[in-house]
Amino acid sequence: MSRRRYLFDPPERFVAGTVGRPGDRTFFLQARDGPRVVSIVLEKVQVAVLADRLGELLSELERRGVAAAEAAKAAAPSDDTAPLDEPLNEAFRAGSLTLGWDGDAERILVEARAQSEDGEEIDPDEDDDEDEDGPDLLRVRITADAARSFVARAARIVGAGRPPCPLCGAPLDPQGHICPRHNGHYVN
Repeated sequence: MSRRRYLFDPPERFVAGTVGRPGDRTFFLQARDGPRVVSIVLEKVQVAVLADRLGELLSELERRGVAAAEAAKAAAPSDDTAPLDEPLNEAFRAGSLTLGWDGDAERILVEARAQSEDGEEIDPDEDDDEDEDGPDLLRVRITADAARSFVARAARIVGAGRPPCPLCGAPLDPQGHICPRHNGHYVN
């Protein structure tokens, strides 16, 4: 099957979101432009790392005096609390994420590539975008302001999960869990 490319430059909306209850959530990246909506599945840790790295990129751009990043810092991030857009159809499962800065357009580039058929990650440096047999690709170019909004929402979503066990740090279910630091006894 040939590669599918989903390109948004810029999208009307680019967010992370979840479906399900804490402990049983599915995490999505979603881009929307008019009636076109693309949703990809990824892991919670991928959302957390993407938000963290975007925050670091924004800080570095501000440190270097990039006007777009400084203006985004001065403005309060928009508070997007709306649910994910429908229809929520998984285009692919993300294997690797890539960030970049397009200085000419003053936009942040976010790319997500699909996992390979065998579930292994594909090195973005070895992936030729023109290759028709490569992994599916979501490419989004967003403003610094949109990136700041993404970071704020992603941090809320990741933080809305199950609280950590005070002893071992593993997620606590509503019923508690068997804690290895408590000699295998149940902790509430």
